[in-house]
Amino acid sequence: MGKRREGREAAAQFLFAHELHGEHTAEEQSAFWTIHTAKPQVRAYAEELIRGVLAHQQEIDAVISPVVENFRLERLAGVDRNILRVAVHELMNVPDVPAPVILNEAIEVAKNLGGNESGAFVNGVLHRLMRQIRPMKTNGPPPREAADQA
Repeated sequence: MGKRREGREAAAQFLFAHELHGEHTAEEQSAFWTIHTAKPQVRAYAEELIRGVLAHQQEIDAVISPVVENFRLERLAGVDRNILRVAVHELMNVPDVPAPVILNEAIEVAKNLGGNESGAFVNGVLHRLMRQIRPMKTNGPPPREAADQA
């Protein structure tokens, strides 16, 4: 597993735990990293994602909400919701990572952390959002590694 994917997984786990505790303190973050050890590069990327999602959460949720028709965002499984938030943050704010890579890795994280249907659910939501946030003309062809994972 690559450092970015590990970072995405750690960020989703942190955000899930953060929702349960309802606060973001230095102690909370320190406790998380005590339990979830990570290489410095993985931790740095995860913390970058965490800061980005928390700073833009209302905007991110506003993008996701219309796509999850017939559900309020709060009713989604917490893990799925936070995987979507991390991926949408990347689609919106991390242009150096190709959209197909973000999508494929979010699906893999969902399969690892979520329920039986999480991978398919995250795929469906992000596929629609990817076209909306980054139209195909700017995505270019999927990178070789992303095409191989699909």
